[in-house]
Amino acid sequence: YAHLYDESSTRLFKRGEDYVNFRPDRVAMQDATAQMALLQFMNAGKDQVAVPSTVHCDHLIQAYKGAKADIATARLTNEEVYDFLRDVSSRYGIGFWKPGAGIIHQVVLENYAFPGGMMVGTDSHTPNAGGLGMVAIGVGGADAVDVMTGMEWELKMPKIIGVRLTGKLSGWTSPKDVILKLAGILTGLARTLSSPEATQRLVDSIVEEDKETGRTSIRIPVSDKESVAGILNLFGKLLAAGNKT
Repeated sequence: YAHLYDESSTRLFKRGEDYVNFRPDRVAMQDATAQMALLQFMNAGKDQVAVPSTVHCDHLIQAYKGAKADIATARLTNEEVYDFLRDVSSRYGIGFWKPGAGIIHQVVLENYAFPGGMMVGTDSHTPNAGGLGMVAIGVGGADAVDVMTGMEWELKMPKIIGVRLTGKLSGWTSPKDVILKLAGILTGLARTLSSPEATQRLVDSIVEEDKETGRTSIRIPVSDKESVAGILNLFGKLLAAGNKT
């Protein structure tokens, strides 16, 4: 709600249903996607970008012989592209990170991310800025141009899920490993439930029928009581969602 485009439109939005107009704090673009984005921005008739924006020359560098040689090769091969990005950035007040200055998502995290902020980036690793509590979302060039011109940026109000982690990290496990594992579980569950055949296999694996009494029960292997509580909570939410539809 802190980044609504029009504060007068504030109301209780329905998550997963309502489309909301936002005003992000900044934009970041990598050199491959920035080309078309900047061309579109140039046609918008603006004198400069409406929000702080940056271009990062990292994607067109091919790792082959080593940093020094690879950067030199990239500068030679992509000279026209780099010159274009540099000149356009200078013209419209856009920050320009030249080849070799760093990888976009790490540069953003170390220099531009801040708690409570919102940004969009034309790079799939943009959410890396979330490491400092920033809402950072990967977008296409057209979305980036909307923000740079000062237009509203539309997004469906996202749903929120709660995750409770117990225990402690061991060995070389990092927070990123936990995030990737959770993402894998959620996408796997969504993929299973979207397929009738896969859903039926899941049901067959956990449902048992007593041949003598005819009673049906659910059998789910768990490691502790907390797992049972989590599963019951999940089923409760699934049933509640089903009752709404």
